Amino acid sequence: MEHGPGKVLSLKGLTKWYGEKLVLDNIDLDVYEGQIIGYIGPNGAGKSTTVKIMLGLEATYAGEVEIFGENIKKNSVDYKKRIGYVPESADLYDNLSAQEYLTFTGELYGLDADTAEYKARLLMRVFELEEVYESRISSYSKGMKQKVLLISSLLHDPDILFLDEPINGLDANSVMVFKEILAQLAAQGKTIFYSSHIMEVVQKISSRILLLNDGKIVADGSFEQLRQKNKEGSLEEIFNQLTGFNEHQTLAEDFVQIVQREDV
Repeated sequence: MEHGPGKVLSLKGLTKWYGEKLVLDNIDLDVYEGQIIGYIGPNGAGKSTTVKIMLGLEATYAGEVEIFGENIKKNSVDYKKRIGYVPESADLYDNLSAQEYLTFTGELYGLDADTAEYKARLLMRVFELEEVYESRISSYSKGMKQKVLLISSLLHDPDILFLDEPINGLDANSVMVFKEILAQLAAQGKTIFYSSHIMEVVQKISSRILLLNDGKIVADGSFEQLRQKNKEGSLEEIFNQLTGFNEHQTLAEDFVQIVQREDV
């Protein structure tokens, strides 16, 4: 596989236990500038645990994590200013306006208040939300809240972006804009971890796909490489093959039959 000029992230022997359960099993991984990584796997495979460790939200683990060439246990704060994060479900401060929330977030990442406020207003305008910029977030729709989350993760121009189901609630046009934003950021050398259960999107946007199953990386490569190796047509089919899930048709038939029963 061809790599960009610089390694931005390295996991060496990353292992994590929760009590008796082995969640991450001796993972080795190198990630390079400009890669859009589709980070996929069944629920409970260890995806969010890996991300929490890389973000410094989970401190107890075995192995080494280096980001920007530094062991994150030795450099616990500085590297975080170069990271953006959109969690799958985030609690926004509903009583704040987007103006207040985004300015506050920008300051946390090291921007001065005026710069954060100015950039946030312009980004809200791009997403056609300038009219509600000073309204309380509690009045926003789900899609509007998601746009504010996306802006908050990118406001400080991070070098690595972690996205968990980032297009939840977005309309079709906004999804197209967002996918183009990711492509342009990657072209500038930014690194993006994109975690989603929507396989079609992951298949289309990723330059590299990592499939985690039972705490191990069971596939690593471009979609074309995975398709050639696994002799399957779509990422969803590759996913099902490698995770051993082949009951979807039977489960769907059972569901539909129950829905259509009249003899209850």
